[in-house]
Formats: sequence, C-alpha cells, structure tokens
Amino acid sequence: MAETGAERAGRAETGAERAGRAEAGAEWFEEAGFDRRSRAVEGVRAYALIVAMWVRSTLAYRASFVMTAAANFMVTAFDFVTIMLMFTHVDALAGYSLPEVALLYGTSATAFGLSDLLMGSVERLGRRVRDGTLDTLLVRPVPVLAQIAADRFALRRVGRLTQGLVVLGYALVSVDVDWTPLKVLMLPLMVLTGAAIFGAVFVAGAAFQFWAQDASQVQHAFTYGGTTLLQYPPAVFAKELVRGVTFVVPLAFVSWLPTLYVLDRDYPLGLPSWAAFLGPAVACGCLVLAGLAWRTGLRSYRSTGS
Repeated sequence: MAETGAERAGRAETGAERAGRAEAGAEWFEEAGFDRRSRAVEGVRAYALIVAMWVRSTLAYRASFVMTAAANFMVTAFDFVTIMLMFTHVDALAGYSLPEVALLYGTSATAFGLSDLLMGSVERLGRRVRDGTLDTLLVRPVPVLAQIAADRFALRRVGRLTQGLVVLGYALVSVDVDWTPLKVLMLPLMVLTGAAIFGAVFVAGAAFQFWAQDASQVQHAFTYGGTTLLQYPPAVFAKELVRGVTFVVPLAFVSWLPTLYVLDRDYPLGLPSWAAFLGPAVACGCLVLAGLAWRTGLRSYRSTGS
C-alpha cells in the first residue's frame, strides 16, 4: 500500500520529537554539570558535590558536630587505652613492645579511619534495598556507587581518623627503628593502600547486600573486625586465621606485612621479604574484584515495587 502524505508528515513529526527530547536531555545534563565525560570522572564529581552538601549541612550545627566527633574519638581511643593497660602487666606482647604495637595499631586505625570516612556510608545499601529507596538513585544520571558512598556523609567519622593519627604519631616518636628512605616511603604508602583495601571490602560487602539485603553485620566482621585484628601482632593469632587474612581476604597487606618490614621483623607463614611491597598490587586487585561484584549485584537488583 502506498504511503500517504499525512503518514509521511506524522513520521517526520515523530523524528522531530525524538530530536527534541535528545536535545532537551543533553541540555539537562549540561545544566546539571555532567557533560559527556567518562563515568569515573562523573562519579568522582558527583561524590564530591554530594559530600560537600552534607559537610555544609553538618557544619551548620557546629557544636553538635564537635561533640559527635569528640565522642567518636573517645570511643575508639578506649581500644588503645586497653592495650596500654595490658602493658602495665607485661613488658611485651608476643615479643612486641608497646611502641611497636602502637605502630601496628596506628597504621591500621589510620587506614581504616580514612576508608570509613570516605566509603563507610555504603553499609546503608541494605536498608535502601529493603525499603525500595534505591530506585530513586537509579534514575539519576550519575553512578549509583558514588551516590551510595556519599549518602549522609558522616563527618563525625573524622574522630576515628584523628585517633588513629594520634596513636601513629606517638608510635613514630617512640619506636626504635633504623629509618631508611624506603621505610619512610612505606608509611604513607601503607596508609593509602590499606584504605584502598578496606574500601574494596566495603564495596564488596555492599554488593553482597543486593542478595542478602540485611547483612551489614557480616560486612562489619571484615571491616571493623578486620581493623581490630590488625592492631595486634600476627604472632598472637592462630596460623589458620593468619592464612585467611593473607590469602583469602588480604587484610594482612593493610598494615601487618608493611609494618613488619619497617620493624625488621620476620614475616608470618614464611612469606618472602618482598611481600611487604605487594600492597599496591593487592589493593588494585581488590578494587577490581569489588567493582565486578558491585556491577553483578547492581544488575541483579530487583525493585520491591513499592
């Protein structure tokens, strides 16, 4: 059947409408500040904008912020106070002096404090999956992970980070170490790679909640529990547990192995001396695996329909 003029006019109108919608969408993206850059850049920019919003909101009530940050500092400080009380009864713990244990504690607590400050909000994912509010994040033109990580950014967590830095500072001025340029470089490197490894654990735990929906406590076992584990010398724990945090969930690369290199101590499990320098590679591997887990979990998400 021959196409009529009215039908051709209607088809042309539909094409114009589509072009108009595409143009309107592009304008909306540009107005929102998200031009056609890579998703990673968009994610970082969106994360920074959302965090800045929550920081301004928090600082609007400065007295409340100071009190909550101070409470966060004090609560975490009790962990190290317990260690100090322990050393009033013993001279060494598994052969480690108080300054050496403080170095283990400080590096682990600082790395975890940094990761908890930047990525700790992802533990809220399970609640959003259960009540269906995750759907509101899916329709926004920015990566969901950036929105979840910045959601209700808790600036009070800077108290935990500060407490770790204070203990690390005490350890650095009191520990007996023959410092070399490589050992000095190892300190910031282990904090950054440790924060990346803990960040990967946060993301992997959040991905697991796409299926479990209420598994934040499982996530805490590897994050909060992991940093508590790393605050003590590896010789304190059973070899099976040390193998688990070395080869399964590689938390040993957060602080144990790099700190043992700084202290000139023997490595657990007969690991070679170069194992202390594998932190960046392990962190990259963990981030890739966590990213794959996140994408798989997000694709399997089914809305509650509410």
